[in-house]
Amino acid sequence: MRVLKFGGTSVGSAEAIARVKDIVASLKDEAVVIVVSALGGVTDRLIRMANMACEGDEACISELQLIINTHEELINNLFESENAAEVRALVSSEIEELDTLVKGVFLIRELSRKSLDRISGMGERLSSRIIASYLGAKWYDSRNYIKTSFEFGRNQVIYEKSEQLLSKLKGSLGRLSLFPGFISSNGKGESTTLGRGGSDYTASLLAAAFDADVLEIWTDVDGFMTADPKVISRAYCIDHLSYSEAMELSHFGAKVIYPPTIIPAYRKKIPIRIKNTFNPSAKGTLISEQSESGARQIKGISSIKDVTLITVQGIGMVGVPGISMRLFSCLARVEVNVVLISQASSENSISMVIDSSRSDVAVRAIREEFKPELDKKQISRIMQEDEMAVIAIVGEKMKQTTGIAGQLFNSVGKNGVNIYAIAQGGSEINISFVIKEKDLRKALNAIHEAFFLSQYQRLNLFLAGKGTVGSKVLDKISTQAQKLMADNRLRIRLVGIAGSRSMILNREGLDPDTVIQQLEKEGVPGCINDFKNKIIEMNVANSVFVDCTASEEVADIYLQLLEANISVVTANKIASSSSYQHYSRLKRTAAEKGVKFYFETNVGAGLPVIAPINDLVRSGDRIVRLQAVLSGTLNYIVNEMSDSKPLSEVILEAKQKGYSEPDPRIDLSGTDVVRKLLILARESGYKLEQEDVEVEPFVPVEYLSQPSLEDFMEKVKELDELFEDRRQRLYLEGKRLRYAASLEDGKAKVGMVEVDKTHPFYELEGSNNIILIWSENYNLHPMQIKGYGAGADVTASGVFADIIKVANV
Repeated sequence: MRVLKFGGTSVGSAEAIARVKDIVASLKDEAVVIVVSALGGVTDRLIRMANMACEGDEACISELQLIINTHEELINNLFESENAAEVRALVSSEIEELDTLVKGVFLIRELSRKSLDRISGMGERLSSRIIASYLGAKWYDSRNYIKTSFEFGRNQVIYEKSEQLLSKLKGSLGRLSLFPGFISSNGKGESTTLGRGGSDYTASLLAAAFDADVLEIWTDVDGFMTADPKVISRAYCIDHLSYSEAMELSHFGAKVIYPPTIIPAYRKKIPIRIKNTFNPSAKGTLISEQSESGARQIKGISSIKDVTLITVQGIGMVGVPGISMRLFSCLARVEVNVVLISQASSENSISMVIDSSRSDVAVRAIREEFKPELDKKQISRIMQEDEMAVIAIVGEKMKQTTGIAGQLFNSVGKNGVNIYAIAQGGSEINISFVIKEKDLRKALNAIHEAFFLSQYQRLNLFLAGKGTVGSKVLDKISTQAQKLMADNRLRIRLVGIAGSRSMILNREGLDPDTVIQQLEKEGVPGCINDFKNKIIEMNVANSVFVDCTASEEVADIYLQLLEANISVVTANKIASSSSYQHYSRLKRTAAEKGVKFYFETNVGAGLPVIAPINDLVRSGDRIVRLQAVLSGTLNYIVNEMSDSKPLSEVILEAKQKGYSEPDPRIDLSGTDVVRKLLILARESGYKLEQEDVEVEPFVPVEYLSQPSLEDFMEKVKELDELFEDRRQRLYLEGKRLRYAASLEDGKAKVGMVEVDKTHPFYELEGSNNIILIWSENYNLHPMQIKGYGAGADVTASGVFADIIKVANV
């Protein structure tokens, strides 16, 4: 025998009920017991109508007629006219009873528990009559067999009596029997209900009493999911759960099955199968005594929103017996259900989670109960924190498995989610914790990735800047995606991009190949601060902000992003070369928040310069001296000058080839080299400011201060002869001119140097860079880093390398 329960969505329309008929017809060789809920949404409408009637709202009569019309329309859609008339006659007594009840409540303006039970249970009485007729099943009134008593503020099933009545019925059941779910009766024969999800409970009680081979719960999802698919798009169906795992997941918000449903089936060891009425070929989820072998330690993640965390705290609670009993007794008296409990080992505080709708009632009850202790300051405070959420991870294989809690809290913590309370039972099936509701989506995604998609790590990128470097980074994201997944198990997903005046964001991802065109067509107007606010508001796990601009305005948002647990990768050197206080605060914030602040491309474009210095310092070595050529532009200029190509012509050529800034005076002032040297010095452990650097510009200041670029380009011709004379003199002496940076004895300097053939700078070609590092370990022979130090391609490669470093792969 099978017991099949069909929920409200499964019987919500004539088309859905036709699917139910097909499912039942496929079991033609088996005895089948069917349990049905009210039509989708009808129970809520009945309760709302009852409350309207109690308040004297005349609209309750219109709502009553709409509910009647819903059922009459269903009858007309399911049956031919002659049969439809018979079914209408069959349900007429229920409709008359409902009409009398609602009008009675409206007249006396009073809604008793007994009246509400009768009204709210009418949906199952109506739907079951209609569906039994449509399926040709024998109809049984569940109220005659499932008995309840009112205890602890709710109707409790009397198991022994109910099972006795159902067992007597078992032998007379035909091949197809149908019972309404949800409804029951008390010892006086008065109608009662089993509470929310009660139809599942009805089905389980029948399955246990009839010793069914299996209980099937047919709903509108494929089964228990690893997490809420509305929050986590990559959640997938769980094949197999134990009774305990299913109970824990259901208790903490997985609305697939009503938690008490599991108890009767568990007692008789009857397997439960969750199936999808609208996708019957799906395997579904099997719930049985044992969890499947070889399964993951964590089976699923569930969560509850709209809860309040209440904490009772005071040193007067320590060692005092009966405090917990009084606390939970006073909550029980006002019918407040406690979802989670956490107590400090010192006994000076107890925290509990309750439904937010009952929080004020709960706090009042606690204050009244502990008024003497509050007056004497033995209890110092009762804290109420609203807008909280509970997350639970569930799995029987967590038992005695080390590292689960560490992995859980690491995944949450590194994404900036604060935990307010933790609870874990001795069974080790469940670890639950409380967070702010605003962090729920981020936390669920981080945990799901850590436990269910751990073969792949995902980074979510927000890119500022769509210019030369930014577009090259997009190319890298596109072309390297498959290789990173295959070789490094890393998924890089672009979720936001901003230009100077517009932005576009999509939590599900943007196509790097077409996103610039999409930004131009669909971009939302906004500045970089708007983009920053949207990033923080999205609250996406494993977020990385990538700055491919040279904007001070963009650099100004780094601190807020880091404080929001968002890693920053930047090619923009403004922040790292700003005041030492700001630079160190950025570094410190990243370390405190457990996120990354990488700026390797600030010096040497794609050359690995900062990382080797960091490695030396971390190893205990001390940097004592630096020498470097750090401007590819200026090195190109000194290398290209000749008797046929004067200084002014080479400057113009560097601008035209894109080696220099659009205004070459920025390069020629030496400011860019100063910033790079400052960054290297700071990373080497020296607390320097820009004004500490001695600067000799490439050309005299009076030339740089010309009112326009055109004026400068004309005036700089005056230096052609001077530079050519110097070049020729150096040529005769076997030397070359370089614009270099140096750090020695804590003193930083930028300016022209003349080097001979023995110096590593001598053979530096084109726009290459070179950095020489002397340390206590590299004292006689410096570490030398040399290579191409300018250009969009190498800069984009360096930025992309920093992005990958964020993932630690």
